[in-house]
Amino acid sequence: MGEKVAADGIDLADRERYRRKLHDCLEGLRRMLAEKRFDRPKNLMGLEIELNLAGADGLPRMLNSQVLERIASGDFQTELAQCNLEVNITPHRLSGRVLDQLAEELRTGLGYAERKARELAARIVMIGILPTLHASDLTASSLSANDRYVLLNEQMRAARGEDFAIDIEGVERLVSRSPSIAPEAACTSVQLHLQVTPGRFAAVWNAAQAIAAVQIAVGANSPFLFGRELWRESRPPVFQQATDTRVPELQAQGVRPRTWFGERWVDSVHELFEENLRFFPPLLPLCGPQEPLRVLDEGGVPDLAELVLHNGTIYRWNRPVYGVAGGVAHLRVENRVLPAGPTVADVVANTAFYYGLVRALAEQPRPVWTRLPFAAAAGNFDTACRHGIDAVLRWPRSGRAGGTAEIPAVRLVRQELLPLAAAGLDAWGVEPADRDHYLGIIEARCVRRVNGASWQAAAFHHARRQGLARDAALAAMTRRYGELMHAGEPVHTWPVAWPVGEATVPAQRRAAPEGA
Repeated sequence: MGEKVAADGIDLADRERYRRKLHDCLEGLRRMLAEKRFDRPKNLMGLEIELNLAGADGLPRMLNSQVLERIASGDFQTELAQCNLEVNITPHRLSGRVLDQLAEELRTGLGYAERKARELAARIVMIGILPTLHASDLTASSLSANDRYVLLNEQMRAARGEDFAIDIEGVERLVSRSPSIAPEAACTSVQLHLQVTPGRFAAVWNAAQAIAAVQIAVGANSPFLFGRELWRESRPPVFQQATDTRVPELQAQGVRPRTWFGERWVDSVHELFEENLRFFPPLLPLCGPQEPLRVLDEGGVPDLAELVLHNGTIYRWNRPVYGVAGGVAHLRVENRVLPAGPTVADVVANTAFYYGLVRALAEQPRPVWTRLPFAAAAGNFDTACRHGIDAVLRWPRSGRAGGTAEIPAVRLVRQELLPLAAAGLDAWGVEPADRDHYLGIIEARCVRRVNGASWQAAAFHHARRQGLARDAALAAMTRRYGELMHAGEPVHTWPVAWPVGEATVPAQRRAAPEGA
């Protein structure tokens, strides 16, 4: 969730100064773009994965500070709740054996973290939403001890002025209320970064938006929250509602949510940062020491700290990122669409599919976003979240007829998008054997119509048919998921049926209502 911050109280003068500095930062960004003050392309990609901690019983464990102390590595950090961790992989150049190298680093890092977690009777679980979470697990007291999280919670609560409401109608319906943003911590994701030049930014961002629904369709892994089976990828509605500072009256007026897909294709990165200032009031009005325009006038590179901080409180599924490394400014597209898991192989397959496809689409002579209405892309995203691997999406027709047509996501991926992704990986210079192996995992999911979400739902219902109560079935499924996750074979190969035994949950855990 970004850098640490410290706050000793915020007053009106702080807010006025912050607003002035935000506009100075935006002007500084405009000048830097006009003066071509950005790094040259380096074909660099980066990866972050948010993780869950669970016990041998499958229930969440609030131990991240103790586990991190034992891991003792800067690659692992806290996340919003005490049952969360985040692992960051060093940026890699997109070429050669990068996919296998990435897989090996992830296996090594996660294996080490798992060994350290086991010393505290905990396990690492890489999953979009831990199925055994209950609302009682995610309260203000379960937030990590980090100034930013505490302040963000306070400011979001103050902006909303009443409890946050979660109301999701899926396979079942979930209605829940929370006085804090803690339910946001249920959502754990994979974040993919791609450094781009200003001239290529809009094409890459638009391409990433166009394929977000497809990423969800093949990669969904979050069908449960608080004991209910919801959407196949429930993270987006949960995240939006858990961070929604709009009371119903503001929603009725059309005020944008802080978690959103967007509303249009763009022509430059400046448009996205300008939207941030135009649509969203600051939540964390904390000013850095730099005066960005003065730094620019003196020939330096500003950190644009206020713009970066504000950007971190607006949760776009494809987020623009400004950074400075080695005294040189750069831009990145941060893809936040994918849930964590199920396995390292699946994560790397999703990664290969994204980087290959986004490059191919960004370089098309007639880009997909010129043929696909933005409203259709946003509708596709919602549809994919609801239905996952079974989604039917709208996509531009090939040939002279033009327009769009409905097509099952699995057919779209196999017939059109996988060949494009392969061509994109070739353009990056990725080793063909790695390309074929990891894109083959995506194809196999489509052939079998299996991803993490469909496996979780099928395994849960298998456990219920064996006579387990709802909470016990979720716990049994979560334990089985953890076993298979650490075994490492991709999710489309996982068997659904297994001997569930007499699995139970601790007596102190209040059972969720049985429902339908």
